[in-house]
Amino acid sequence: MSRGKLYLVPAPLDFGCDPGAALQDVLPLGTLQAAAGITHWICENAKSARAYLKRIDGVVPLAAPLQAQQLQELPREVHKKGDHQAGQFDARPLLAAALEGADIGLLSEAGMPAVADPGASVVRAAHELGIAVMPLTGPVSLLLALAASGLNGQNFAFVGYLPQDAAARAQRIRELESLALRAGQTQLFIETPYRNAALLQALMQTLQHNTRLAVARGLTLANVDIRSQTVKAWRANPPAADERSPAVFAIGR
Repeated sequence: MSRGKLYLVPAPLDFGCDPGAALQDVLPLGTLQAAAGITHWICENAKSARAYLKRIDGVVPLAAPLQAQQLQELPREVHKKGDHQAGQFDARPLLAAALEGADIGLLSEAGMPAVADPGASVVRAAHELGIAVMPLTGPVSLLLALAASGLNGQNFAFVGYLPQDAAARAQRIRELESLALRAGQTQLFIETPYRNAALLQALMQTLQHNTRLAVARGLTLANVDIRSQTVKAWRANPPAADERSPAVFAIGR
């Protein structure tokens, strides 16, 4: 029996946003068609995954009714601790259907699964089991923000979330700034939307005035807002608080 494939299915970047984006405006038709043909899924949250599949069905009819879709959720500990390092979580049991010939879709809440989101363990498991991995085209907020920042796109790093504790966060900001200025490596990071204002305030207070700070909010949405300038300029004209829009932060020179 031939094995199925693992499809990495991107989701729109409008999770938790109102209004959302029209799928056909942010995802290629080929991606939507491939997703519509899948009936087995590994996801972060079954409820939001079904909502996304319902949106897909409005553009390309699903191969099976929504009620017949087979959804498996990644464990809660994966959401809390991550699964991007080997040994954190054994995802091989989730791929049993692919060993029996069915294609499986891997889905995150927004953007590309396994990039700034859970899913790496599933991809590793697929390679270990000899299951072909097929990434589909769609929006990746990190790359969109980097391209729009004017910062170094030849040498960059994504460092995830910064510490929530104020002192630890300030120390981490100074470490990343030192690396960015010394090596010319753009540093990208994210935060939960309701903490965006606190993080931006910490960046303006901690960074040197000539360091360039870019913030990209609402990427691919109608209310997109991308601003890239020196910290001195940020301090002179601070933005209005926005604790609802997903954002990507970047620092460099």
